[in-house]
Amino acid sequence: MDTIYALASARGKAGIAVVRLSGPKAHEALGMMTNVPKARQASLRRLIWDDVLLDEALVLVFDHGASFTGEASVELHLHGGQAVVAAVMDALAKIDGLRLAEAGEFTRRALENGCLDLTQVEGLADLIDAETEAQRVQSLRVLSGAIGKKVEGWRRDLVRAGALLEATIDFADEDVPVDVMPEVTALLAGLKADLAKEIEAAKISERIREGFEVAIIGRPNIGKSTLLNAFAGRKAAITSEIAGTTRDVIEVRMDVDGLAVTFLDTAGLRETDDKIEALGVDLAIERSSAADLRIFLTDGVEVIPGVKRQDGDLIVLGKADMVSERCTDLVRVSGLTGEGVSALLSAVSRCLSERAAVAGTLTRTRHRNAIVGAVVALEAALDELAKPLVVVELAAEELRLAARALEMLLGRVDVEVLLGEIFASFCIGK
Repeated sequence: MDTIYALASARGKAGIAVVRLSGPKAHEALGMMTNVPKARQASLRRLIWDDVLLDEALVLVFDHGASFTGEASVELHLHGGQAVVAAVMDALAKIDGLRLAEAGEFTRRALENGCLDLTQVEGLADLIDAETEAQRVQSLRVLSGAIGKKVEGWRRDLVRAGALLEATIDFADEDVPVDVMPEVTALLAGLKADLAKEIEAAKISERIREGFEVAIIGRPNIGKSTLLNAFAGRKAAITSEIAGTTRDVIEVRMDVDGLAVTFLDTAGLRETDDKIEALGVDLAIERSSAADLRIFLTDGVEVIPGVKRQDGDLIVLGKADMVSERCTDLVRVSGLTGEGVSALLSAVSRCLSERAAVAGTLTRTRHRNAIVGAVVALEAALDELAKPLVVVELAAEELRLAARALEMLLGRVDVEVLLGEIFASFCIGK
């Protein structure tokens, strides 16, 4: 096993730069530069190479089995000048048995050494990429091992049910003192219900991770682009008195009270003979139908021609600065003057926050697919157990398939194809 090293902090000038080493020669390499301090005790050391002082640094040493990677590790907290970092990195490159780490290699070693499961690795990646408070909280929960703890509980139920079924197979020629089928059926039905809830909640968790989409739709020249610019606080979309100016979907990503939200400015919805505008209208309908929330801008007479309302849609009177008071039953907004913009953003926040409140633990499509696979296997097992003549071996095999799906969720089987893609998203020092 090679000993790897890398700059773990951001490149460029900084107050502190952190260089990490991990592997069997980590402590020995440090010893070639300075006296090795006691494990897990921050110590000030002068780093010397070829009789030249490289830096005076804070040094941390971790023993095998007591580090992030599970290997003997060292952290060098250097002064953050680029020349200092370059000098230390050059010295490390001259030590036999050391090499520069690849992207995500420290975290991969943590996975391979059993310090993290695959969901925790993904949680760490999401934490690094987190842009909003909701994403930070969610990724920290995953990194803490919340998914693994749930899987262990589900796995215990599967093991219990499987053991009961296996007992009937092993003692097929003898009288089993207790009919185990009611207990097995109850365990599997309860487990299936729990997993079904997780699948539903995962859809919201995925939206928190990826960001919600809110579509602004309405007729041409109703103020959609002006409202988008008001939300963004800048000129993100071209505005004009000429109807049909917006042809494509314009996106602006924002942090709305801790939630990542992408607002979509869509083409004005109307019948048109202009082929390009017609394509824009079709795209507007398609994107708005898939959005998590829709803001309908209307003039108070007709909401949107040809578009079906959905539960939760926000109906708003557009260009409030230019209309009479006759439409007092609608929320009024004007992107030009700012009237109602803050109130509308608050309404968007409330709607999305209510949905985010029911988010589950699973945060990725991969997680949801694994649970769906387990549910399919459980349903097959329950179907078999419900038959007049039960083939216990078939039901037991379905339980093994369900357990395998859960193991895949944690990265314990059949995930080699995924690992390269996952770790490629990490920086070199992570």
